[in-house]
Formats: sequence, structure tokens, C-alpha cells
Amino acid sequence: MSTLAIGIDFGTTNSSIARANGSGEIELARFPHAGGFTDAYRSLLYLEQVKDRGVSRIKSWSGPAAIEEYLAAETKGRLVQSLKSFLTSRSLKSTDVFGRRLTIEDLIARILRDLREKAEAQFGMQVQTAVVGRPVRFVGADKEEDNSFAEARLMAAFHLAGYESVTFELEPVAAAHYYESTLDHDELILIGDFGGGTSDFSLLHVGPHIRKRGRTPADLLGNSGVGLAGDAFDAKIVRNLVSPALGRGSSARSMKKVLPAVPNWVYAKLEHWHHLSFLRTSSVMNMLNSGKPAAFEPEKIEALVHLIKEDLGYDLHRAVQKVKCDLSENTVAQFRFADGVIEIQSTVERTDFEDWIADELGQIEACIDSLIATSGAGAEDVDMVFLTGGSSFVPAVQRIFETRFGAARIRTGNEFTSVARGLAVKAADRHKVSGA
Repeated sequence: MSTLAIGIDFGTTNSSIARANGSGEIELARFPHAGGFTDAYRSLLYLEQVKDRGVSRIKSWSGPAAIEEYLAAETKGRLVQSLKSFLTSRSLKSTDVFGRRLTIEDLIARILRDLREKAEAQFGMQVQTAVVGRPVRFVGADKEEDNSFAEARLMAAFHLAGYESVTFELEPVAAAHYYESTLDHDELILIGDFGGGTSDFSLLHVGPHIRKRGRTPADLLGNSGVGLAGDAFDAKIVRNLVSPALGRGSSARSMKKVLPAVPNWVYAKLEHWHHLSFLRTSSVMNMLNSGKPAAFEPEKIEALVHLIKEDLGYDLHRAVQKVKCDLSENTVAQFRFADGVIEIQSTVERTDFEDWIADELGQIEACIDSLIATSGAGAEDVDMVFLTGGSSFVPAVQRIFETRFGAARIRTGNEFTSVARGLAVKAADRHKVSGA
């Protein structure tokens, strides 16, 4: 089997890799995890400094293995997450890891290399050529130049990881390729792809007759996207449930004045759990510890210090993810996060969560309405809506589409792997056209 029929979805939170065989069947790479296997490879990296024959070096793990090593470590190393979210940043070129400067491309490449090697072992073939997904709008992109800059950095990371040839495809269009492979008739579809960092939408004609005649630019009526999704929802849970228990809104006395006990920028970092490790610096820790005696609620500042010192971002993320998932299934859920001096427990109602994310929902709605308005098609012309990605489970997100298109026209399926599946279909189509 040729390496050309490989599709890779490198996501903010999870990644997956798939190949299409000669008969068009899709095979997903599967990875050992918790005594079983998973086809969702966590897009994170855990690094430790180790000594080998007296020489210090940095050892790294990615995906499920990174989580296991991190949880097992008594003295925590460096857990790096959501790297895809940094690709548009021109100021964040590198970070210090145990005294070594590693670029964002270096860190991403370590994940992509591990992903490639594990897929090669399962598929029994070299993975050097792939069709790779990218969002319509990268996190932090204000203009198309930002998207191009982020794409170039992602391409550089793939080359560092040993991939010889990479072609990009928009993630919602890739999901459309997967959905199309299930059809026996043509449709006009709206794809909604909700990742960790971006929400992307495409409106296009798909179906067996279109594939047979070959796609034309006229088949794609439009793309749109916003640089927010699951991570933005998580941030609002942290802001409303976690940060107040860690001193947000708390005060301290300073020279006969009452001031915030901790600067707000610390909690802004806390809301983006992949930024938590950046707070674990001597200057931040000294600021928090020196200010603790003057705080009116020093126990909350101590809890914040413990969270940062022990690098508990992943553990906090799991607790936030759990309550978000529970609220997708129930109207009331329990949030609990406990470690050392931290003990946070609260009852959360779905209506409260929906109030917290109202601004984000409004941006998603505006993005969809703009896409429909500029496409030349009306909502009544859309035959089906296919939703994919983790945040597509959120009831308030589903209602956006049900209100506009009706529940009968909403489809879901393989929410975490449909993009990789579609990328593999696209890779197979390219392979046929090239005649390779």
C-alpha cells in the first residue's frame, strides 16, 4: 500500500491518523492506553531531564504515554499542551526547557514523529507523505497572513518530524469527504467541525455523482471559522468555578490600601490550561508567596501556589472536561477538584454553564449566519448538517443548528476521527488522480 493514502488530523487536544486501503476502506491507527487501545492520540508532550552516564539530556513522551509518565512521576517535569494554539504567535518562538531553548516547531515535531512511528508499526509501511488537516482560521488569526504564518510553522514541524511531503486540507472539508463516503445520493451539506481551539464550517455539494465527475470550485459555496471552541468553554468553567476558590476577586492590604491579592493576568493564564506551566517561574512563585501574608484569604493563595508548583493543569483539565461532559447528558452536574490543600466542590446547572458561554455561542451563531448569507444558498437549501468534534455534543451548540435547520437534518458520527477519515479519503483520491 502506498504512503500517499494517509490522512493526519493534528488537533489542539487530540490527534488521529488514518489510511485508506485499495478498496476504499478506512483503517485508523490505534494506540495503547490504560490497558486498552484508543484512536485519539492526545496532542501533548511530557519532558523530563535525565542523566545518562553523567550527561544531562531531555527525555520526552507524547500522547497516552506522556499522560502515564506525568501521572507516575513524583517530581513533575514539564507537561506541554495545546501547542497548535501557539502557531499564530510571532512573539512566542521558543520556550526554555531545562535550560535548553526549544522552538514551538521542535515541540510539535516530537509529537508528530511519535505519531508517525506508531502508525508505521501498525500499518507496516512508511508514513512520509500525508494529507493533513488545518482549521479555516487558526487560533489567534486576525487576517489571512496569520493563517499562512501558522500553516508554514506547522509544515516546518512536519518536515522536522520526518515527513517528506505534506498537503493541507481544511478540516471541515475533510469531514465532508468522510460524510460523502457514506452517501448514495448528492446533497448540499453544512459541516460543523468543533475542535479544542477552533470552530470551522464549510458549505458544499457532495455525493457520488460529484466524486465521479470530479470536484469543481463551484461545489464549495463557502468556508468560515472562529478561533474558539472547547478550550474557550473550559476557560469559562475555570473562571466561574475554579479561580474564585484560588483567590480571584480576593483582596490584600498594602500600605493602608486594599488591592487585589493576585493580579488578574495570573487567572487569565489559568483559564488556558496549556498556559499553566508558563506560570511555574521563580518570579511568579516569589510574587505569590510574598503576597500571601497580606492576603485576606491566604488559604486561597496557598491553593493557587500548590496548583502551579505541582503543575496540575492536566488534572484540572480532566475535572473541567468531566463536568462539561456531564452537563451534556444531564441538566445538573457536580464539579470536584481536590489535590493537597485544594478542595473545590460545587453543583453546576446546565443553564448556568450556557450563560457563561453565551458570548462564544453568539460568535458561533454569527459565523454560521454569515456563511449562509454570503453563500448564495438559504438555510432551506441545506439538505443535511454534519457535526463533528467534541464540542458538538454540547446541547447549546446543537440548538444553534436545530433552530436554523431542524433536528431532522442534523447528523453526527465518529466525532473524534471523522476529519482523519476524510483526510485519508482525500489522500486516496489524490493517489488515484496521480496514477501512482
